[in-house]
Amino acid sequence: MSDKPKLLEQVRNSLRQRNYSYSTEKTYLSWIKRFIIFHEKRHPKEMGEKEIEEYLTHLAVDRKVSPKTQGQALNAILYLYKNILKRDIEEIRALRPRETKRLPTVLSQQEVSNLLSFIRGENKLMAKLLYGSGLRVSECLNLRIKDVDFERSEILVRDSKGNKDRLTMLPQSIIDPLEEHLIGIRVLHTQDQKNNVAGVYLPYALAQKYTNVGKEWGWQWVFPSRKLSKDPRSGIIRRHHRSGSGLRKSVKAAAKKAGIHKQVTPHALRHSFATHLLENNYDIRTVQELLGHKSVKTTMIYTHVLNKGPSAVLSPLDAPHITKED
Repeated sequence: MSDKPKLLEQVRNSLRQRNYSYSTEKTYLSWIKRFIIFHEKRHPKEMGEKEIEEYLTHLAVDRKVSPKTQGQALNAILYLYKNILKRDIEEIRALRPRETKRLPTVLSQQEVSNLLSFIRGENKLMAKLLYGSGLRVSECLNLRIKDVDFERSEILVRDSKGNKDRLTMLPQSIIDPLEEHLIGIRVLHTQDQKNNVAGVYLPYALAQKYTNVGKEWGWQWVFPSRKLSKDPRSGIIRRHHRSGSGLRKSVKAAAKKAGIHKQVTPHALRHSFATHLLENNYDIRTVQELLGHKSVKTTMIYTHVLNKGPSAVLSPLDAPHITKED
């Protein structure tokens, strides 16, 4: 009897060896399972381009999922064929759906101010970091105490999109409330030490190399969960960081109270961060670095949402020599 792991276990092990996030691991495994079940549990090695195209058509036509979701499913299947089954996938890549380019939701500075006024507690602190530092929600949740430099007013964002580190600013106006917040987190951390709670999750097998570093103050989450939970990978009971669901609900409720009739999510605060910097005449490459974009082309989308018309072009009707009428 073969000791070779089952297919999904091979995928799971491969993703962990490549340091993919747990959320990506769950998503990829889910899509691969659905692909297999759709084809009546045939083994993927017996299938190919035809079956993948049939599945993507099912998602688009029957399920009516967005091109972005179709692309997510295809990414999972591509990973399976490339890294586990070692199959040539060039023809399969051509099946990638064309995504619709949509402009991001951006709030005015007054709308941001109104929105923040209706958010309370830790959620308000997190929302201010998204807008004031340009963080993604996942980057805010994964922020560790050692990566916040109060003296230099900097935040070191580690392992962001593309597994890259970057520096961004720590707004002066948030320093005092953030330091006050960490006093409360220190109390929680001290209580965990007294109760001999396992240290926080550490990346790259650091827990094996440095046994107690997960219990050190600097490695703790800036926004830890109030409850202990079981680590889904190791089974260890520890304190993880907060989930993003509470923040999303808080932002949605605040937008309603503020009378903002746009589709406001926490990510809109990051979009607003970039747009407002460009409005204040900061260089686009500086904004690119602060956002962590690989290409300046990605950052340039914000030039299309500035309050000056498409691509920041002035309408001829607004030219100074045009007579204004009631």
